[in-house]
Amino acid sequence: MADMTDITKWMTKWMTYVLATVAAASAHAQPSDLQARSTAASCSACHGTNGVAAPGMVTLAGYDKASMIKAMADFKSGARPATLMHQLSKGYSEAQIEAIASYFAAQKK
Repeated sequence: MADMTDITKWMTKWMTYVLATVAAASAHAQPSDLQARSTAASCSACHGTNGVAAPGMVTLAGYDKASMIKAMADFKSGARPATLMHQLSKGYSEAQIEAIASYFAAQKK
C-alpha cells in the first residue's frame, strides 16, 4: 500500500494537470481582439466602418456593451423584430457576441 506522501504527490500532480488543461481551454474559448475586430467587420455593410453608420441606420460605435448583448439575445430569440438581425445573430456564439459588443463599446461615437 502506498503511503500518504506518495498519494499526496500524485494528487498534486493530477490537480496541476487538470487546472492547466482547464486554463488552456478557457484561453481558447474567448475570441482574441483581432478575431473580435474581424468578426465585427462583418457588421460594416449595414452599420458602417468601425460601427459609424450612415443616417437612418444604428451606429454601433460607443454602444453600451450590456445593451448590445441584450439586443443580440433578443434578436436571437425573436423577441426583437428585425429584417436580418434575427438571422445573423443566430450565427454567433455568446463569446463572439460579447467580443463584438466589447469591440464596438470601445469605439468612439
